[in-house]
Amino acid sequence: MSCQCLNVAERGVVIAIVGAESTGKTTLAVGLTQALQADGMNAVMVPEVLREFCDDRGRTPYPHEQVGIAQEQTLRIVQAAQTHDVVVADTTALMTAVYSDHLFNDQGLYPQALSDHALADLTFLTALDLPWQADGLQRDGAHVREPVDSLIRQHLVSARLAFSVVAGQGAHRQDQALLAVRQALSAAQRAQDNAGRPRWRWVCEKCDDGDCEEQHWLPRA
Repeated sequence: MSCQCLNVAERGVVIAIVGAESTGKTTLAVGLTQALQADGMNAVMVPEVLREFCDDRGRTPYPHEQVGIAQEQTLRIVQAAQTHDVVVADTTALMTAVYSDHLFNDQGLYPQALSDHALADLTFLTALDLPWQADGLQRDGAHVREPVDSLIRQHLVSARLAFSVVAGQGAHRQDQALLAVRQALSAAQRAQDNAGRPRWRWVCEKCDDGDCEEQHWLPRA
């Protein structure tokens, strides 16, 4: 699980969802956003820019258009985080980089994409345990899922960006992700509440010897 710094006071918490095609990313993003809104949080979902591109143009992007899609995905996430407490991103620039690599043998988008992805506070990788389903122009077939999943894992690990794999069927898939989000938000709030409190320290009243056991034990009854 990626957790750079869950500081809601500075910007909204960003939850990034990545994964191969037909692994439930959009369904998970919608479900998490709705659940967080029901919790009373100012949460918003950032949709996948690639889907919008394909719908608008009636085709998949050419190699030289990939960088613009990646940049726009990051821009929308950053803008949403400036006005919302929680942002659920249905993919990040990392997915554009992965597909540029897989489809066009272009590894040039990785450095910026990984830097952009590092802004995420939590990263969920959707597992390959859902059946593949066709979805217009965006999907190439079940055979691409394993190599794409491998590329995502490889680059997250190499960049030392932690992630949690979300698996399971139906409500269980969303429930386990939601539990992780709620725990992270709770931990962030506790850290923020404790930031201004003085640290507790006990000093032995018997001596100033640093090796004295009395300095390392609380008084016994």
